[in-house]
Amino acid sequence: MSDTPEQDENRSVRERRAAAGREARRTLSRAGHQGTLRDRLSWLAETAPEVYDLDEPTDLYGDRIVAALEERVAALLGTEAAAFFPTGTMAQQVALRCWAARTGDRTVALHPLSHPEMHERDAFSQVSGLRPVHVTRAPRLPTAGEVRDFEEPFGTLVLELPLRDAGFVLPTWEELTGVVAAARERDAVVHFDGARLWESTVHFGRSLEEIAGLADTVYVSFYKSLGGFGGAVLAGPDGLVAEAKTWRHRYGGAVFQQFPTVLSALAGLDRELPRLPGYVHHARMVAAALREGFAAAGPPWARVHPQEPHTHQFQVWLPYRPEVVEEASVRQAEETSVLLFADAWEQAGPDLARTEVTVTAEGLEWTADDVRAAVADFVRRLPGLA
Repeated sequence: MSDTPEQDENRSVRERRAAAGREARRTLSRAGHQGTLRDRLSWLAETAPEVYDLDEPTDLYGDRIVAALEERVAALLGTEAAAFFPTGTMAQQVALRCWAARTGDRTVALHPLSHPEMHERDAFSQVSGLRPVHVTRAPRLPTAGEVRDFEEPFGTLVLELPLRDAGFVLPTWEELTGVVAAARERDAVVHFDGARLWESTVHFGRSLEEIAGLADTVYVSFYKSLGGFGGAVLAGPDGLVAEAKTWRHRYGGAVFQQFPTVLSALAGLDRELPRLPGYVHHARMVAAALREGFAAAGPPWARVHPQEPHTHQFQVWLPYRPEVVEEASVRQAEETSVLLFADAWEQAGPDLARTEVTVTAEGLEWTADDVRAAVADFVRRLPGLA
């Protein structure tokens, strides 16, 4: 079946945006996964000798270097044990089915905007036989009162920290501890979907170990913020992690050799993890400058959400169709070599577009004046504002 003209046009814009991202002189972030195979292999060849002894034997079915990564993450998070998984989707399904067997309750309370509900094709119910329920539909994590007063029983509460599709939002530390306490009052276990937990320490003002210590199990990712090739870890008590490794095998996650992915994860822990707090602080400056730039440039309406980002990622909303702002963004990069908005724009409502902004190493070069100037140039490319 051939693609529709709309699909062809969308592909063309995606390809133009990707090319602009590779060639742009200035951008707020440059994702490694969008580079060439040569780029990625060169990066690994450069970083691998710094993070592991390459004269050691390779891994087989999860031993050696894989076990070393598991031990390191368990130490970082302060848990008894950890298990490496090829994907976070698999790691979380295994964790939650293990908890369901232990609690005798297959009901999982989670947010409707959480990753399992938005991006996993109902895998919880279709593959693992779990039943999701939603404690709140507000675009934020649930409150302690909502957890305490929810009318249905549940065995596990899942908290995505930060809640990406609501704007990478986090509760306060006091709110988080209150929610966990409310779940405990119901005899429920608590699992953190911590794909982006690494960058949450600034907002909470707490260490990774303190944050992870609130939960019974925690999942973390190695590619979303650390720049790895992929992979995830499930961390928690010895007994549950041992059971999770059995289910990992049953789910097809006992991969023969994984050293390239694990080396990239170790490099991310060494290189990117220490930089994340700086990215978060700089993202707050970028967000403020974006607000100021839009206010001065004159679009009918613009929103940066959250106003002060909780992590190094946040959303921007504009009152245009997505294809309109996408074209303006790509043209700006093609014509000026400045890519202000590197991610796709998506439909958020009638004549309403939304995108995500990420600030990493490349963004640290931007001053507030640079951001405001880029906004002014971008807005001039929007209809009626030239």
